[in-house]
Amino acid sequence: MDAVTAMAPELREISLFLHKNPELGGKEYQAARLLITAAEQRGFTVQQNISGYETAFIAKKGSKGPKIAFLAEYDALPELGHACGHNLIAAMSWGAAAALAAVAGDRAVSFLIGCPAEETSGAKVAMAADGVFDGLTAALIVHPADGNYLGGTSYATHPLRITFRGRPAHVASKTDKGVNALDALVMFYQGIKMLRQTFIQETILAGIVTKGGTAPNVVPDAAEAKFTIRALSSHYLEETVIPAVRRLAAGVALASGTTVETVHYEPLFKELINSPRLLELFQNNMALLGETVTVLKPEDADGSTDVGNVSHAVPTIHPDIGIGCNLVAHTPAFAAAAASDYAQERLLVGAKAMAMTAIDLLA
Repeated sequence: MDAVTAMAPELREISLFLHKNPELGGKEYQAARLLITAAEQRGFTVQQNISGYETAFIAKKGSKGPKIAFLAEYDALPELGHACGHNLIAAMSWGAAAALAAVAGDRAVSFLIGCPAEETSGAKVAMAADGVFDGLTAALIVHPADGNYLGGTSYATHPLRITFRGRPAHVASKTDKGVNALDALVMFYQGIKMLRQTFIQETILAGIVTKGGTAPNVVPDAAEAKFTIRALSSHYLEETVIPAVRRLAAGVALASGTTVETVHYEPLFKELINSPRLLELFQNNMALLGETVTVLKPEDADGSTDVGNVSHAVPTIHPDIGIGCNLVAHTPAFAAAAASDYAQERLLVGAKAMAMTAIDLLA
């Protein structure tokens, strides 16, 4: 698409600026300002401070026709920077939104929706709950990866913090042995291994101990762990898996004489539902751009994303665009690849494919 090609210098500048100035989720002030300024300069109207996030925004151009949104992510990872390539996502989505607005004119409403904190709290969760995506015709986002992939899904996830509380005592006391909260946590951790085998759907239960005591000669009166708990459907996760985890924790507390508290420390990310029609259109457009695509099975899950919550509100796709071989997200190598000249060329392909798919919807 000529409209995207003409924006190549601007999109490269945006991508590399974000890469050189990484900001953590909810604090992406420079990133949001850069994208908002770009949108306003092209005649988009912008609404800021969405769903409690200062760095969330909705940029809109057009008044009638299909309402098509391109989702921009721009948060980075602690210490690793843009090791998930959100600098490229932001540039691709802006390029697609601007191109659609330029080509469609009054035949469509083009949205660039700025979505902070995908790596942590997931602004799209609150935005979806607030109805931000209701009434849209489609939502599109492309993620950088080690190849071109289409389809599949993501795991629903609802992380859980488990805290056991006992009673402190000196380990050498002859009168009071205390109640060891760490023993309870270890028992629970071992029980998780057995619990995994009881579920009839694919699940992930993985955790770390975040608090195990204060001194080796003091019986720990509090012990804490954080678990990422995932399943292929949010319904199975919420109705079967998490209740079973909580029952296990309660049983361990009863057996060990401790008390237990279970708290969700991050919101529910629902599983991704890719729209078959949008997938078909996107695949056709990738072919027109000379790209080959690996089509994943619908149940092929890889990671978790708050885009899943969007997909439960509006037809959505979340394909991948290759920016290099043998890359693994959230690594220094991926961060380096996201700033490469090759990646800046590849983001143009992602932006074009999204814009072309959106234009197909005008018919």
